[in-house]
Amino acid sequence: MSIYHMLLIGLAGLGAGAINALVGSGTLITFPTLVALGYPPVTATMSNAVGLVAGGVSATWGYRNELQGQRDRLLWQMPASLLGAALGAYLLLHLPEKVFISIVPVLLVLALILVVIGPRMQAWARRRAEEAGRSAEHVSTTRMIALVLGTFAVGVYGGYFTAAQGILLVGVMGALLPESVQRMNAAKNLLSLLVNIVAAVGYTLVAWDRISWPVAGVIAVGSLIGGVFGARYGRRLSPNALRATIVVVGLIGLYRLLAV
Repeated sequence: MSIYHMLLIGLAGLGAGAINALVGSGTLITFPTLVALGYPPVTATMSNAVGLVAGGVSATWGYRNELQGQRDRLLWQMPASLLGAALGAYLLLHLPEKVFISIVPVLLVLALILVVIGPRMQAWARRRAEEAGRSAEHVSTTRMIALVLGTFAVGVYGGYFTAAQGILLVGVMGALLPESVQRMNAAKNLLSLLVNIVAAVGYTLVAWDRISWPVAGVIAVGSLIGGVFGARYGRRLSPNALRATIVVVGLIGLYRLLAV
């Protein structure tokens, strides 16, 4: 790896770590960068997943205060993410990459719509809960089942491709949970980290020789630093500003995916 390539990959990792902490689509920076530098798509996907684990750790730690009070629900979501990621990693190793990438734009558009209308859906859910004499913070069994299934589906997606899985998670949670966007972002960071860990471990055990370890190492350093900064400044954004950031980054990612 040349110094020039190392700098480009490091900067991409830095940006990806910061954006993952805020939004969750940092792969849309690192993946195209690696492909543009000549790395095969599957090698780029695996090396990227391994490297971004470090950024996930720093982002999750930075949002640790917002995770408080979410334990009971996350105990259901975390296994769903783990199982989904394992299935997604398996699919990456056994299916053509084009099969899954073709549906990414559709999923991303759906997630962005959910992010935008999330506050209205939450307000509607609160009114329904109050009319039924329940706490506005109550999550019904039906919504919990839908949340777990949605988390599993995003885990499958994340284990396969990883790009924009955070936007999908925030979209799913925003449609089903009476939570603030910052608290959902904290949960998103933790769940995305679990998906990346499972994917990284799976790729390492099954396809060690298909991973570019120098690339993964450079991305890890960059994303670790980026995750710290992203969490620090992301926690200061207002809910509307954070939602706007998610939508803008998502639209840019959608454009890049469609332009490929």
